[in-house]
Amino acid sequence: MSPFQGKAIIFSAPSGSGKTTLVHYLLAVNPNLSFSISATTREQRGSETHERDYYFFSPNEFRQQLQKDAFIEWQEVYPDRYYGTLKSEIDRIWRSQKNVIFDVDVKGGINLKSYFGDRALAVFVRPPSLEALKDRLLARNTDSAQSIQHRLEKTEYELGFEKYFDATVVNDDLEKAKQEVQQLYQAFTR
Repeated sequence: MSPFQGKAIIFSAPSGSGKTTLVHYLLAVNPNLSFSISATTREQRGSETHERDYYFFSPNEFRQQLQKDAFIEWQEVYPDRYYGTLKSEIDRIWRSQKNVIFDVDVKGGINLKSYFGDRALAVFVRPPSLEALKDRLLARNTDSAQSIQHRLEKTEYELGFEKYFDATVVNDDLEKAKQEVQQLYQAFTR
């Protein structure tokens, strides 16, 4: 038997576009899929926990991991706000004989697609409009008004990277978007 050759499914989107909801859906209906837990220096939100939702590091701890070459990819999204994919995460998932799914920012998605090449499907989740995105961010009730405004400004920039992804899903109808991502996953992993 040949060694397991897993595939990578990469989901990226402007914040609040619904990518995390779609990733959780795929994980729920595909037992051969495992979530890659990202590392970050941002504060924990709500019920998030270390080693389940993210590996939460201080900026100094994150920089120490950088010095150890522990990341496949990483970004400093805002000053001292780092996100990255630990090499140890991919090793953990490949050893379990599963495909890996990522929930990362746009630049992280592009970097992961470059790293994995043809073994990756990069999906860009697009909000139906900036107004709809603003409503979603407000409804989450996890960010300040200033943070939401900053995210909306960043969204316009991030939308320019859509062309670097293999597929785009417009999340204006959640049930339709769920069906679409499942079809993409099944077609890619056949």
